[in-house]
Amino acid sequence: MNKEIQYRKMTKEDIASVVQIEKEAFSTPWTKEIFEHEMTGNDYAHYIVAVDQERIIGHCGMWVVLDECHITNVAVLQQWRGKGIGEALMQKAIELCKLNDVRLMTLEVRVSNEIAQNLYRKLGFQDGGIRKNYYTDDHEDALVMWVEFK
Repeated sequence: MNKEIQYRKMTKEDIASVVQIEKEAFSTPWTKEIFEHEMTGNDYAHYIVAVDQERIIGHCGMWVVLDECHITNVAVLQQWRGKGIGEALMQKAIELCKLNDVRLMTLEVRVSNEIAQNLYRKLGFQDGGIRKNYYTDDHEDALVMWVEFK
């Protein structure tokens, strides 16, 4: 992990920066309104941000329901990719889940996103199946991945 980068719980004040990262990272980014609802109206939602000198450079979102966690989004600013930020965000999410007695973590990833798939496999995720036409912008399939904690 990069020692200069801080990882903390996301706040409402972070939403504008997180939305900008979403726009850069995804063809169908979550909106300000979605994140506002997540922060104020979804008791299952947990978000972590990566911060470099007070600038948000990445985020990871998850829904924790009972003993299961679903990763909703992971994104890092283009200039910070390949520097271990996404991996560190996922490790922080895994730590949070283990502290909350979560036994299973799941996510979806584009079948074309081999870089992310390799990261998830490095973290212990296994392929679980395909969701056909999952992404609304181009109908690309999603690979479902999961990891079980002992």
